[in-house]
Amino acid sequence: MTDLRLKYQTVEFGTTDIHLCTLRDRQEFYDPKGIAEKLGISSATWPIFGVIWPSSMVLAHYMSQYNTKSKRILEIGCGMALSSLLLNKQQADITATDYHPEVENFLARNTQLNQDPPISYERVDWADEDDSLGMFDIIIGSDLLYEDEHIGLLANFIESHAKPDCEIVLVDPGRGRKSKLSKKLVAFGFSASHVKPEHTDYLEQDFKGHILKFSR
Repeated sequence: MTDLRLKYQTVEFGTTDIHLCTLRDRQEFYDPKGIAEKLGISSATWPIFGVIWPSSMVLAHYMSQYNTKSKRILEIGCGMALSSLLLNKQQADITATDYHPEVENFLARNTQLNQDPPISYERVDWADEDDSLGMFDIIIGSDLLYEDEHIGLLANFIESHAKPDCEIVLVDPGRGRKSKLSKKLVAFGFSASHVKPEHTDYLEQDFKGHILKFSR
């Protein structure tokens, strides 16, 4: 990653600090062996994983007060894995996943930066049916629905890893697909609610999206 320009920052959650090494901006690109290209990740979309998005901030702040005791938690499409790093700091049982080939390297680097134990990680495609993740009590994610085709894939992936009693917390910035996803999860037996996040003064701009909560 020597050709990448990186950025170091600290995100505060009350008295807890999470230190992060991220991409400097959304213009970075480094795929010398074509690994991402072979996975269908273009140079334009390559850096999306590597910065902190407003939705990930909303999710992490929401989860910072969430009751995770004795719960097995899965973060989907974790990117810089801010929520996973925070939950790991709180000694929660967290597993992180993403499709991007560089996420695991940054996750290991940032976990060490925070002087915390390694976070369980698996690179997965939502269309795969042979991952080794298992089942979870809580499933979380932020800004996951970029395309219409993602709706069914995400719903099925969640269902395949959700225990019979499961809570789901997803933050959507307002890409217009939350109702379609909710409809699919309701068909799997979940109840659904969409709420506006409160007290988002940690963001530079007003957040126009919602926290999507599902339970069964």
